[in-house]
Amino acid sequence: MSLQAESDQLKSLEGMQSNKDKKERAKRANQEEIIYHQWATFKVNKELYGIDVMKVKEVLRYSDMTPVPGAEHYILGIINLRGNVATVLDTRRLFKMPLTEIDDNTRIIMVDYNEQEVVGLVVDSVDEVINIPQDDIERAPNITGDESSRRFVQGVCYYNGLLTILLDINKMMVSITPDTEDEPH
Repeated sequence: MSLQAESDQLKSLEGMQSNKDKKERAKRANQEEIIYHQWATFKVNKELYGIDVMKVKEVLRYSDMTPVPGAEHYILGIINLRGNVATVLDTRRLFKMPLTEIDDNTRIIMVDYNEQEVVGLVVDSVDEVINIPQDDIERAPNITGDESSRRFVQGVCYYNGLLTILLDINKMMVSITPDTEDEPH
């Protein structure tokens, strides 16, 4: 092969590599970075719900708790969680769903409310931890015209063909926690 032919072949190979690099860069530029969020899922009244897995401290079997006199109807009581007192909420009452018997699947999901407080949520059963792309989460529909109807809902999505309602624990806790700033100390 002559020197000129080798030079032409080298230029041809460099051109193909350059085109390949350009196509690869264009492909990467067109791809958006997919952001996934992990959700701990559970069931209440045969509906699937999810909460941010980073808010979940632990999952406990249902156990007896101490009732709190004068508490709201959705507060089942308090439990001792390794020396700390934690309030336990009944999600069925909170979501205004029909009550049901406690069974072997009933669990208490302990969630971080803020740096100082852990709250328990009684659910019918715990499902799994799922990864959902941020782009797959849709805003919750407003069917009543009243913003409070979705005050706990961060969004909804379909996962494995099932509608999953994603809850915002912080909004949920703030909406049911009494405002104590105005009270005298």
